[in-house]
Amino acid sequence: MVADHFVTVVPNTFAGASLTPSVSEYDAIVYDLDGTLVRLDVDWDEVRARCEAILTARDVDVGDTDIWEMREHAANAGLLDRVDEAIAEFEREGARSARRLALADDLPRSEPVGVCSLNDSSACRIALELHGLDGHVATVVGRDSAETVKPDPGPLLAAIEALGAHPERTLFVGDSETDEIAARRAGTDFQWVHERA
Repeated sequence: MVADHFVTVVPNTFAGASLTPSVSEYDAIVYDLDGTLVRLDVDWDEVRARCEAILTARDVDVGDTDIWEMREHAANAGLLDRVDEAIAEFEREGARSARRLALADDLPRSEPVGVCSLNDSSACRIALELHGLDGHVATVVGRDSAETVKPDPGPLLAAIEALGAHPERTLFVGDSETDEIAARRAGTDFQWVHERA
């Protein structure tokens, strides 16, 4: 085995792993999308303004919250579908001009590969296809694919299940604390994108 195939991972102590396995010892790898494999060309301030407009038009006070907190306000007001579709419109547009990141060169792999993202799955598929990665990714779980979003482990576990893998034999690669928390809660190992690229 070539030395550069070994990686530093954050073993999940809940998974009972006593040694840090190399990537080739995993049965599956799941990647976050935006900031990991590609960078969506999205003006998030503009997205926030659109979401705020939807909510304030229905007298929902969003204060100084971010987009993800606005989703909670939207859910409480029965407006989550509208807010999510507005976000997805920006994500799909941004996916059409997404920039490929260095870690995309990790694909293809011998292990089954999935994507688990906070982005809408349609935007994920557009970005993957744009960069010829779609044929190397067996499953995509986006914000619209599960009842919960990261850091809840549900979406990550859905991706792992779709790959026919087990959490304790899966590596999740991401770029955010949300990704790391989701991995820990799901019982998978986690690796930061900067440690792999």
